[in-house]
Amino acid sequence: MSILREARLVAAKDLRIERRSRVALQQIVPFGVIVLVLFAFAIDPDRGLLPRLAPGLFWAALLLASILAVNRSFAVEEANGARDGLRLSGLDGAAIFLGKAAAIAAELALLELVLGVGVIVLYDVTPRNALVLFLTAVAATIALAATGTVYGIVAAGLRVRETLVPLLVLPAVTPVMLGATRAFESALGGVPSEAWPWVQLLGACAVLSVIVGVLAFGPLLEES
Repeated sequence: MSILREARLVAAKDLRIERRSRVALQQIVPFGVIVLVLFAFAIDPDRGLLPRLAPGLFWAALLLASILAVNRSFAVEEANGARDGLRLSGLDGAAIFLGKAAAIAAELALLELVLGVGVIVLYDVTPRNALVLFLTAVAATIALAATGTVYGIVAAGLRVRETLVPLLVLPAVTPVMLGATRAFESALGGVPSEAWPWVQLLGACAVLSVIVGVLAFGPLLEES
């Protein structure tokens, strides 16, 4: 069985669990929307700050929600020895990583669509340069999902997983947050040429995080 086919099996398993439990729809998506609404109330809209701060607030809300998604992805395997089942399944560690990261990325993509609508409605933002926005979102989503998956398995099985994952993930994704925010700012500001260096940075972060995950996830799974 190829790695990609094994990855599809793992991703389908995680997404099937989420579809049945509806945690993503009932908790993660509402959490992200609530964060956006709180930001809107916390910042005085009369000063015209919301449109300028929208890119950073969007990615901050997505990052906080992504941590919930990562914790959820590994929490479902705590019960009934499901993680032991993964170890004994014979699946390649790289395939398990790719599958879990893909499932998290799919959840984040759904969340981005919802948050994007929220930013347009609440922050009075007009979307421009759709290609830059799309490529930025794809690269940043891959980087966030892959990084979260790696650190999720590092913290898996620990009682302090819920608090340890944010402490590990937040510093690691700083370049991703910076690049995504700057790229969005340039695109929405009508200067897409200034966004491309940041998009390239995000692409490099995405590739690096995937490579690290493919190489490290298997050994980390055995130790977790």
